[in-house]
Amino acid sequence: MGRDLADSFPVARRVFEEADDRLGLALSRLCFEGPEEALVMTEHAQPAILAASVAAYRVLEETAGLRPVACAGHSLGEWSALVAAGALGLGDAVVAVRERGRLMQEAVPAGEGAMAAVIGAELADVAALCEEARGDDVLSPANLNGAGQVVVAGHAGAVERLLALAAARRLRAQRLQVSAPFHCALMAPAAAGLARHLEGVRFAEPRVPVWTSVEARPVDGAAELPTLLVRQVTSPVRWEETVRGMAGLGATVAFETGPGRVLTGLLKRTVSTLPGVPAGDVAGIEKARELLA
Repeated sequence: MGRDLADSFPVARRVFEEADDRLGLALSRLCFEGPEEALVMTEHAQPAILAASVAAYRVLEETAGLRPVACAGHSLGEWSALVAAGALGLGDAVVAVRERGRLMQEAVPAGEGAMAAVIGAELADVAALCEEARGDDVLSPANLNGAGQVVVAGHAGAVERLLALAAARRLRAQRLQVSAPFHCALMAPAAAGLARHLEGVRFAEPRVPVWTSVEARPVDGAAELPTLLVRQVTSPVRWEETVRGMAGLGATVAFETGPGRVLTGLLKRTVSTLPGVPAGDVAGIEKARELLA
């Protein structure tokens, strides 16, 4: 992950070097060489994805003059968006998201939480399913992704009850392979720990608008960023509303500057009039540079 960028562009290589220095570990080696079982640990995966995302963004910024009309990110990606917009330093960000990952992993004992995706149902119907399946447990919508996709999170037993209800009603639903139930009330201990960590982090005014998926709007300024990032840990990701709001800003293309192409696929099914380009590797970067030329 990110190795082709670091091999091809000095600015990308500098991103990984700075992340290594601030974390005091060879994060770049984990990204480039693995082992996978270490890379997928949440406290490693979060800074790794952030570094790879910022590296791709900075390549476009330096080599193609990218000047976005706005930035946003899905869950962890919001931290990358803040770095891209100059509201948060890269070093502070990788340290903070490593702590975020550790706190989220420790918030719920292994096996007690779960997440599931419900496909082809309206949000109101999924919320009703959660209420019916919840009982005395925690269960709520966690990712409002758009294109008929809603992810739920909570106690494992409640998720299993929801899956059974969905099957009985011929709704498509499947349990996700995740390490913890993110973006629900079970993450409250992680939110509290993150709030303490962010007391020592300095934020700046964003140079370009950053949309927060907590409230699906542009942030008002640096002062509210710590609160929004803490709230994000237990709040649903309002991604569809965020993307639809940004699509109204007059942009002609959306670049996904991170590993993979999941968000590009969601964009195509949510706002089909706004083309999306996955630009997290060298091939994607070259296509993006052609569009920006």
